Amino acid sequence: MQHTILPLGEAGLLVRFGEGIHPEVHRAVKALSDVLADRPFPGLIDTVISYTSLAVYYDPFRVLAADEEAGRRTAFSTVSAYLEDECLPRAGEAVEKAPRVVRVPVCYGGAYGPDLPFVAAHAGLPEEEVIRLHTAQTYLVYMIGFCPGFPYLGGMDRRIAAPRRQTPRLAIPARSVGIAGEQTGVYPMETPGGWQIIGRTALELFRPEDERSPSLLAAGDLVQFYPVTEAEYLAERKEQP
Repeated sequence: MQHTILPLGEAGLLVRFGEGIHPEVHRAVKALSDVLADRPFPGLIDTVISYTSLAVYYDPFRVLAADEEAGRRTAFSTVSAYLEDECLPRAGEAVEKAPRVVRVPVCYGGAYGPDLPFVAAHAGLPEEEVIRLHTAQTYLVYMIGFCPGFPYLGGMDRRIAAPRRQTPRLAIPARSVGIAGEQTGVYPMETPGGWQIIGRTALELFRPEDERSPSLLAAGDLVQFYPVTEAEYLAERKEQP
């Protein structure tokens, strides 16, 4: 897939693949991220996945200290050359790994989903049909952002797309499931936000006590929502650590 490499300040760069939210663009971004995880270069600090690009952050002093051609190249050109010569060809040939599927229970409507009536009215559908359509899809986690553990999910049925609220809420309860445009996602913690809230899950999406994997979801995962009753939701919450 065609790409461009752009500087990102003095200690990073951006590898951009295409435009828009598309699974094939995501696969290219994820493949490069996976290759870098397996073949890190000296000075690599972190990589961050977005819809269309991969941000690569590095320590320029460590990059140049390990570069035999230091003095003739910048850290940006050294890292760019490594990506072009070593990583991008491997990413293009990589066999896509089977994604992890995470099932997420959701209690829809009522106090847990106060905007479900608005989404239904906007779509011209009964609330039960909105729930059916929302749970019928398998969603791809394109990226984690906005706040720790927040998954941006693609693949929602366009029939239940809804605009953001004209006035954002100052506090959305943790684990709320929302819709904004053609996207859906889950708020891992209480935070301001303008998405239309249609339900709430009992699952904790951000677990800071887990140092290895504080976010329940990661880019490339697949999410399947399924409806539960309020009693089931409350029972699941009691079982949470």
